[in-house]
Amino acid sequence: MKKYIDKNWQNEMKLRLDYNNMLSNYVGGGQGLTEEELEANVKIAEEAFKSFEDIRGSGMTDWVNLPYNQSQIIEDIEKTASEIRQNYEYFVVLGIGGSALGPIAVFNALCHLHHNDLPKEKRNAPKFYVEDNVDPERMVALLDVIEPDKTMFNVVTKSGATSETMAQYLIIVDILKNIYKKDISKHVIATTSASKGNLIKIAKQENLKTFYIPDGVGGRFSELCPVGLLPASVLGIDIGEFLKGAEYMDKLCSTSNFNNNPALASAYLSYLTIKQGKNISVMMPYTDSLKYIADWYCQLWAESLGKEVDKNGNYAYVGQTPVKSLGVTDQHSQVQLYTEGPFDKVVTFIAVDNYRKTVNIPNGCEDIQDVNFLCGHTLNELIQAERVATEYALTKKNRINKTIYLPVVNAFTLGELLFFFELETAYAGEMFNIDTYNQPGVEGGKNATYALLGRKGYEEKAKELKNAPKKSLKYII
Repeated sequence: MKKYIDKNWQNEMKLRLDYNNMLSNYVGGGQGLTEEELEANVKIAEEAFKSFEDIRGSGMTDWVNLPYNQSQIIEDIEKTASEIRQNYEYFVVLGIGGSALGPIAVFNALCHLHHNDLPKEKRNAPKFYVEDNVDPERMVALLDVIEPDKTMFNVVTKSGATSETMAQYLIIVDILKNIYKKDISKHVIATTSASKGNLIKIAKQENLKTFYIPDGVGGRFSELCPVGLLPASVLGIDIGEFLKGAEYMDKLCSTSNFNNNPALASAYLSYLTIKQGKNISVMMPYTDSLKYIADWYCQLWAESLGKEVDKNGNYAYVGQTPVKSLGVTDQHSQVQLYTEGPFDKVVTFIAVDNYRKTVNIPNGCEDIQDVNFLCGHTLNELIQAERVATEYALTKKNRINKTIYLPVVNAFTLGELLFFFELETAYAGEMFNIDTYNQPGVEGGKNATYALLGRKGYEEKAKELKNAPKKSLKYII
């Protein structure tokens, strides 16, 4: 029996949310929330839970079903991943946004931090790259370090109309067909919608192996479907354990009592503190392995909650600006602002109880006490002390903060963490009465891009751009 099936082991891996320092009696200075405020507004949390339960699994909330409904897909993914590991030197994801940030975050969290630099026998998986931008220098740099004829490319776009992803696809297919004279079906896997869009048509024409993104799963909620599961499995990550962790978190969050539902509690605290003017959310993991979880969170939180109108069509202008930070690194670049700047931030630390490695600090510099005091300790102790000290310094300066604890970073706890953030986002959206799953602000930029590049059907937008006010040379210096 796999260990992640064992209930006792699951409970040992339970994520914990500590929000003491969100409360006024801990942070002081007129900051934070009082117990009376939490109790007086509790219906907001309860109603958000209920309203989400009412739509759970329908429309664009099909992501809640992903921990439960993929057993057959897992079998296909793992078989495909095994073949890729045996036959290819490189695995490259072509995608952007949710199609890229999730795979990057999971790769960084669960693989060796210098995976691509390891010799093949130590990697036990292809070198891994995610081409998540269209900077021409980036594409050239990728082609300098891979051999396309030894690469499996995974093109990921639900619509097949994502300009950045499809531009990448066109470049790679041209190289495979015209330079290497390759059958691209041996080098390209599509991850897309089963029923609509351009990529499914292309996949059928080119006879590409295809995995499907459920219709009710948007990009930023897609890491637990083939978008994220295929790259993870190629890298040797146990995706069954990953999904089991998400399922475990879902069950932890099955009550409307925020005192017993960590994701609901975090959403409720965010809602109340945003109402107090805390418009910036700083995500600060204290481990390099979770560095890119902050990037993934930034898209989830910003794109889901940043909305002009509510569900009733009223102007709302809601949202909270997410900021990524890394402990200890950003203690030396950002924490000065967090400690002494405006009272407009909530800092969320991600702490790890047990790091997967231990490094001792050896004896030395005996005549320099300012250095020698470190000797006999470990890097583990040092980073933990730095986190506790930063938390204390912020709290002493009346800056609200909370901490998410992971017992250890593994596939199970990572599944918990991602699902925690997804549920938190869903609950917060219900509290603000906005559509958590659309992104009309993104579409404006997309449409303007189409017009500038001459896409048919966007002639009016092109005229609009042409008639936009001209910039004055007076203000270009």
